[in-house]
Amino acid sequence: MKCRGCNNICEDNFLDLGNSPPSNAFLKNRHKKEKIYPLKVFFCNKCFLVQTEDFASRKELFNRDYVYFSGYSKTWKNHLKKFVIDLEKKSIINQKQNSFIVEIASNDGTLQEILLKKRYDSIGIEPTASTAEAAKKKGLKVIKKFFGKKLAIDLKKKISPDLIVANNVMAHVPDINDFVAGLKILLKKTGVITVEFQHLLNIIKKKQFDTIYHEHYSYLSLISAQQIFLKHNLEIYDASQIPTHGGSLRIFIKHKNDLSKKKTNSFKKILIKEKKYGLNKKKTYKSFQVKVESIKKIFLKFLNKEINKNKKFAAYGAAAKGNTFINFLKINSSQIQYIVDKNPFKRGKYLPGSKIKVQSENFLKKNKPDYILILPWNLKKEIMEQLSYVKKWKANFITAIPRIKIFK
Repeated sequence: MKCRGCNNICEDNFLDLGNSPPSNAFLKNRHKKEKIYPLKVFFCNKCFLVQTEDFASRKELFNRDYVYFSGYSKTWKNHLKKFVIDLEKKSIINQKQNSFIVEIASNDGTLQEILLKKRYDSIGIEPTASTAEAAKKKGLKVIKKFFGKKLAIDLKKKISPDLIVANNVMAHVPDINDFVAGLKILLKKTGVITVEFQHLLNIIKKKQFDTIYHEHYSYLSLISAQQIFLKHNLEIYDASQIPTHGGSLRIFIKHKNDLSKKKTNSFKKILIKEKKYGLNKKKTYKSFQVKVESIKKIFLKFLNKEINKNKKFAAYGAAAKGNTFINFLKINSSQIQYIVDKNPFKRGKYLPGSKIKVQSENFLKKNKPDYILILPWNLKKEIMEQLSYVKKWKANFITAIPRIKIFK
């Protein structure tokens, strides 16, 4: 296969997670036949972009039944509030200057709502009908399309954004160069693009293999991102490490010929950190499979040992990362009986692959499991606070990545 970043021939294996359905393809009927695809990831030994081998189209993955709504996470809402404050502190947006903002992959409009309360004008671009319609019902401006070069040319005739926000979307783009070309076209001469993505350094270092699924086409580092943006005469000038999704990067991008913005020390330090860890060396990527297989072996041994003691397991958080974890380990409903989630669009449905049913919290209270496996481990603090009442029947919370950890 050709590298989607630099077009180099890409044959080096990073991780093979076997075959599974797309992680957000929840089932209304557990007997429905599912489409199964290989979940295989490669790395480019030229630009070091980590990427999936493509089987499912983006229209199939991001469809009318898409079930991820960002507004259900209190942690994410708080993150976005801090994000807006940070943008104001850096003078990237300003109320007095009527800064205009475009958010790509605006989902259910959670960020747009925060901007509106601060009296900023914004437009969201969101291709999934379920989330775009939820945002429109809030009175927000949304364009229901995939973003790329073609849409950017059309929009440029009407708008000129001071800021383009692309949080957690670059990983979801099959044609990453078309996406970045669109950013270049749409951005005003002195404007800023801000992008957030899960940091590849943390995926490898903390063994976060469950963040790999079909909806994520690319896994980025500062090293690989820098090369993609420079290819389109865009330049990363600032970067910071943020805690979301188990450790992400927030990068700030400008037109290369915009000399009003200088590269920061923070950007330089992160680049040095990546190189020191070996993200520009082949051997760093080659050893990941062995580490992941070890997590699988250890967790299954623990799970089956406790089940043999008649302990009951439930899971919390029907997130895409949880489905990757469950399907790679081949866990079924005889081992983890059900999964709890507060998103009403998921409840009553079945997880793709494992066919474990998604239930409400009331079901958890009646069933009283001994262990609650927190699948979205990045939200464990929020979830443990929300479910603090399970201590009444002495239930234990558990996370499995990067190693088994029990919270009594």
